[in-house]
Amino acid sequence: MDLATRLGVSQVTVTKTIQRLVRDGLVTSQPYRAVFLTEEGRRLADESRRRHEIVVGFLLALGVGEQTAE
Repeated sequence: MDLATRLGVSQVTVTKTIQRLVRDGLVTSQPYRAVFLTEEGRRLADESRRRHEIVVGFLLALGVGEQTAE
């Protein structure tokens, strides 16, 4: 599926964002090809996922509904 359509943003936004991620060393990309995380990108994604899970768990413990917590 097209990233712009899936994320509900313009193609220009996707292009600029991917360019920034490449510049920052977080992904590799080739025109009309898939985008892949670099080692640094994967490390940052894993760290972000762990933080997200901590916050969701905290909200669930407070009694917030699962859909809202996510």
